[in-house]
Amino acid sequence: MKILVIEDDLEAAAYMTKAFREAGIVVDHASDGESGLFMGSENSYDVMVIDRMLPRRDGLSVISELRKRGVNTPVLILSALGQVDDRVTGLRAGGDDYLPKPYAFSELLARVEVLGRRKGAPEQDMVYRVGDLELDRLSHEVRRAGKEVLLQPREFRLLEYLMKNAGQVVTRTMLLENVWDYHFDPQTNVIDVHVSRLRSKIEKDFDKPLLKTIRGAGYMIKDEG
Repeated sequence: MKILVIEDDLEAAAYMTKAFREAGIVVDHASDGESGLFMGSENSYDVMVIDRMLPRRDGLSVISELRKRGVNTPVLILSALGQVDDRVTGLRAGGDDYLPKPYAFSELLARVEVLGRRKGAPEQDMVYRVGDLELDRLSHEVRRAGKEVLLQPREFRLLEYLMKNAGQVVTRTMLLENVWDYHFDPQTNVIDVHVSRLRSKIEKDFDKPLLKTIRGAGYMIKDEG
């Protein structure tokens, strides 16, 4: 599971991040509403944990804007405002759950796990498609325009993650954490090497490129139509 925590209290955010990671959850952190809105819009998460009172843009405004942009990721709101009216306002703004402060981390973790399962439930697609590129997660077969593309296991995982997040920027850090399963120097060229090999295999002999390098950000696989 991968989550986004938007929390301006750096001490609280550090505690949450450490605890979530110890529970096996990948965590990104934003310390203000504008940064959180950007990260939540540009990246794919299973759950977002958003503090209600944030600098630059308040939490409810972030949630409302995410929903307007079509981002339906489950959101848990954290807030010192715990009255019934406050909770109702948060839920009506687009939140899926509301946890008043102070809270026990065990409860926060349990609620995040429930929301994560809620998002994951419908995601049973065994086949990802981007344009004429098709990846079968069950058989581990990849085809483009009906032609089989032979990939090494790591290349398959890389393509699978990119296609799962089709149309969104995938950062180098995201790839290291989700494809290589460890934190590593994001400046390493291991990603560039694998992306280059993958690109040559899925785009060789085809006119339309699908895998793009987004300068200064990462990579994106997308069918331009």
